[in-house]
Amino acid sequence: MFKLMLTIAALLLPGVALAADSVALSSTVFVEKTIADSGGKAKVTLYEPKVVTPGDRLVFILNYQNRGLAAANNFVVTNPLPSAVAYQGTADASAEVSIDGGKIWGILALLKVADGPSKWRSARPEDVTHVRWTMKQAIPAGAQGKLSFRGIVR
Repeated sequence: MFKLMLTIAALLLPGVALAADSVALSSTVFVEKTIADSGGKAKVTLYEPKVVTPGDRLVFILNYQNRGLAAANNFVVTNPLPSAVAYQGTADASAEVSIDGGKIWGILALLKVADGPSKWRSARPEDVTHVRWTMKQAIPAGAQGKLSFRGIVR
């Protein structure tokens, strides 16, 4: 139980903003459940977790806001994944992942992992250690937005 509570605390740690000091970043995590409504139709619900268990599907939401007076250029958000979470993807095509603690970045389908002394295999979602977004456009003063990705508790 204590381990699960630590996991929740780790899940709530924000990513690291590597940009202008005027851009504020906050993060939240939700458990995603699919439940049937009164008519039997499946409905996806997000709720804040008190406890997470293996197999829980998570949605991480990173909110950013430029609180400065000028546009923020070259905004980069890097979010480490807690070791208890396996990456499950993002809808944002600009996101890159790392499978080695943030040293090398790329699209998951193109990354390789050592699998023995001289063998390599394609990287899998459970290999991801970090997710990163590099904003191609400047963030205007006062503008805000959100980024998200999914994971599953190991």
